[in-house]
Amino acid sequence: MITLVFDTCFNKSYIYLKIDNKINVSKSLISDDKNYHTAYLIPQICEILKENKLFVKDIDVIGVNIGPGSFTGIRAGLTIARVLSQQANIKLVGVNSFEILSKINNTEKRTIIALDARKKMVYFSDGILIKPQLIQKDSLKDYIDDDCFVITDSSINLYLKEAGINSLCYEDCSCDFGKFLSDIVNCKLTNEPDNDFHWAKVKPLYIQEPSITKPKTVIR
Repeated sequence: MITLVFDTCFNKSYIYLKIDNKINVSKSLISDDKNYHTAYLIPQICEILKENKLFVKDIDVIGVNIGPGSFTGIRAGLTIARVLSQQANIKLVGVNSFEILSKINNTEKRTIIALDARKKMVYFSDGILIKPQLIQKDSLKDYIDDDCFVITDSSINLYLKEAGINSLCYEDCSCDFGKFLSDIVNCKLTNEPDNDFHWAKVKPLYIQEPSITKPKTVIR
């Protein structure tokens, strides 16, 4: 089976290609002075397929992070995934950010994941049992105790550090997030045999809707 997964929701993008349970490609894409990392996604996918003598139609399943995260990143990654899945009739599996980040915790402690949602709000979940939700930033500390393994982004990491609470910033982590995403995709394929994983069923997980810039009123 050929599995292609990619993620554009975090601080950098990554692409992961697995052929018959063998890792063929694990690549991260980082922003530069001219382009945001999502701009590299399509060219890199094309290059990876070419290097491995594959066509899009050869892929059996695509996995993509559906958020939360960068609104631009969510839209970019999911749009590309849906187009590829639709045009080549490929199964599409959506995985949320909390499921991916929860894989960082290899301890027995309970996982808590908190990501900055701006406007004094936090995206909050444990990746498994607690439904992804929006909570007040000031209330976050009430959910954390000594039995928690706390995973955050850089902003929330600093906020908790100032409150004397330790957390692991995923942006500083050297984990292979592509492998995490690929493993979750394969697990969903195995555990959900009645799911056809149709592209139209995979929706973005915004939790809060992206703000819409209203056109300025022109005074004549």
